[in-house]
Amino acid sequence: MQSPDFARLDPPTFAQKDLLFLFEHFPVPGVDAEEAARRVIEQPSTLESVLESRYVFDAMLDSSNAWLDISPKLLFNVLLRHSLSARREPGERRTIHYLANILALFVSTERLHRVQSGEELDFEYLVDLAQNAAEAGHQRRFLVLSHIGNYALFLAGICAPWIEHRHRYRNRPLKLDYYCNMSRCHFASAAKHDLADVYGLRPVFTQLALRFDYYRDGLERMAQAHLH
Repeated sequence: MQSPDFARLDPPTFAQKDLLFLFEHFPVPGVDAEEAARRVIEQPSTLESVLESRYVFDAMLDSSNAWLDISPKLLFNVLLRHSLSARREPGERRTIHYLANILALFVSTERLHRVQSGEELDFEYLVDLAQNAAEAGHQRRFLVLSHIGNYALFLAGICAPWIEHRHRYRNRPLKLDYYCNMSRCHFASAAKHDLADVYGLRPVFTQLALRFDYYRDGLERMAQAHLH
């Protein structure tokens, strides 16, 4: 059974241009960026300290780098780490990798509104997704539950000011709490599905459900500081 595109938990496999960016800005003079990139490919565990480093974060925000030739996956992996303040336990790192992958997928509006890449059916409203989950078979139900958790978290975190503005000034009935509750509850439901174990997602979904406010707040801080 092929893993869905959102079920990527391992330390990311970055493109060569991402690895070169990480080491071209290394604060110690004389580092060969290409050689360092090659070594990271051979020993991917060393990526964690580099992704956490202040020099990479500063290089991304440097005004001289107005155009960053890096992947969304690398961008979000670094920005998330500087918006989430907890000590990095293994579960925390896996959840950050998961969220960075989701954000990289959702850069495409088309993917944001679809349960899986390659589908033709668009969903804009969570209530329609919930109805689809209720009518779905075993595997499809897991995919839709997961997507509701991801999509509602994206809206509640990245789009929080937009949601509050619509509620306050355009008389839309849905407040931020609605999206938070939808995401939290559907992550919890997805965590209980047996396919969560098949894809190794149970710990991540459980953490997203139990520590939802922590991750949502981090996404909102990241969006407010760096994406507007």
